Amino acid sequence: MHANTFYNEFDVELLDRRNPDYRSPFQQDRDRVIYTSAFRRLQAKTQVFAVGEYDFYRTRLTHSIEVAQIGRSICNYLLEHDSLLSETSHVDADLVEAVCLAHDLGHPPFGHAGERTLHEVMRGYGGFEGNAQTLRMMTETIYSRRGARTGMRPTRALMDGVMKYKSIREDLDDPDNHFLYDNQRPNVDFVFGFRTPSGDLRPGEPLNTFRSIECQIMDWADDTAYSLNDLTDGIRAGFLTTERIEAWADSRSLDPEDAKAIEIVLRSLADQDTELAFSSQIGDFIAACSLAERDSFMSDLSNRYRLTLCVEGALRRRARLFSDLATDLVFNTARLQQLEFKARHLLRRIFECYGSAYLSEQNLKMSLLPAHWENVVLAEDHPGRRARLVCDYIAGMTDAFAIRTYKRMIDPDFGSIVDLV
Repeated sequence: MHANTFYNEFDVELLDRRNPDYRSPFQQDRDRVIYTSAFRRLQAKTQVFAVGEYDFYRTRLTHSIEVAQIGRSICNYLLEHDSLLSETSHVDADLVEAVCLAHDLGHPPFGHAGERTLHEVMRGYGGFEGNAQTLRMMTETIYSRRGARTGMRPTRALMDGVMKYKSIREDLDDPDNHFLYDNQRPNVDFVFGFRTPSGDLRPGEPLNTFRSIECQIMDWADDTAYSLNDLTDGIRAGFLTTERIEAWADSRSLDPEDAKAIEIVLRSLADQDTELAFSSQIGDFIAACSLAERDSFMSDLSNRYRLTLCVEGALRRRARLFSDLATDLVFNTARLQQLEFKARHLLRRIFECYGSAYLSEQNLKMSLLPAHWENVVLAEDHPGRRARLVCDYIAGMTDAFAIRTYKRMIDPDFGSIVDLV
């Protein structure tokens, strides 16, 4: 095995000390993600359809595993086909796998509906954002011991890899998403080696477009997984039929490439082999990748910012087309919108219940949280930080646990003294 000179001491520097062992720093990163309870809880969090409706629908966990597999495959493809990499200098597949496995850790129950709801109720306390929550968990809550909130002690490269967005919320104009929490500015400083961002940055939201090569690979692997696999689930659930897809296509001005992609979908429906048809396209999305050199204020510190991922325009358009198809014919249907409405109501009411006990000036003096969590909340005097801890608890819930919590606190016909979990 050749040493990989693509990475240096700057890349593997830890946010906090951890014990070295036989694994590489990036293998440790990956393993520490896999063995956390936050990762396991993804198996009971919504991807597209409610968890438990049918066994074959994807969950946040199976989605994350698929993204990780695609991410590793992109690394292997680039190593084989791109002249900017070699056996002794290449993008580390273990690191990319860790980034992909971790990228959705911060997502709350009920998918994006849950994320939007928590942002609404937390607007006065700094907002909520899934990507920012992932970073918070990695750097503060996962594996933390009593009194020491150091998180999973990630490498700089892993932290940077999950940071799709680097703009701090207070620097933006009241955004609804794509931001980091105000207290996460030191994390941005750390990943940039305490340099001031400059050069190679787009006006407007510059830091939100400035990503390491591993983050770019994760992002394309994520786009690949949901643009192809969400359609598969939508077809198997009966949302995407030949008639509905044809009507949708007729309502749009499709160029020849888009029309060809829609024809692939329709043919797979006719042949009843949608799983095979969409899975076989993953290779096209991987083979569309190449690398280019770039110059930025970070490129002299790390190769992670010396390279940028290029994806063929035709495949980016296909991913966008499939995403639009799923949005219009699956996500925006009354059936899913009704479930989203219910999920938003449910989470809002749960937050109100906890807020009345821990965030209101008229404190109810009631213990609604588990004792160990309540002790942490009550030890915090600052209203914003206390609200964030309450939000952490809700965001960590699985779909089913959130439903049980709602029923236990609000439904008069549910719950008993033996219903403790």
